[in-house]
Amino acid sequence: MLAVAAFAGFLVLVGAWWVGPDLFGRAPAPEHRITQATVTMPTSCTDAGGGETVQFELDGETRSGNLNACGHSQGELLDIAVPADAGTGLIDVRLAATAPGHSDLRRPVGLVLLALSCAGGGVYSYLLRRGPRRRAVLI
Repeated sequence: MLAVAAFAGFLVLVGAWWVGPDLFGRAPAPEHRITQATVTMPTSCTDAGGGETVQFELDGETRSGNLNACGHSQGELLDIAVPADAGTGLIDVRLAATAPGHSDLRRPVGLVLLALSCAGGGVYSYLLRRGPRRRAVLI
């Protein structure tokens, strides 16, 4: 019975690995480009509104963008997602980690958590199959 539970858990893991990136987050979508930016005008998180101004390189030229974030320091480097159809002027950008499809540790952590849940299910199945243990009475 334990072998069946272990095999079922292994099949779940292989299936999750085979499905690939779509299971725990997609690869960056073509509508965004990930680049590094420098905060030029930070905003305190107690201020309402606007966001921070950042500078970044896009197609060989220095551009400015409005980042909907707060609490960064001036000169801090951030990874941002720039829309592929960015026009001229101030571009609305966002942090790369919040862009759809951008994932850093989500895939490996998701796979590890799935493996742990499979192992937990297998152990639970084994314990149910084994039944309650009798205590030996020492006299």
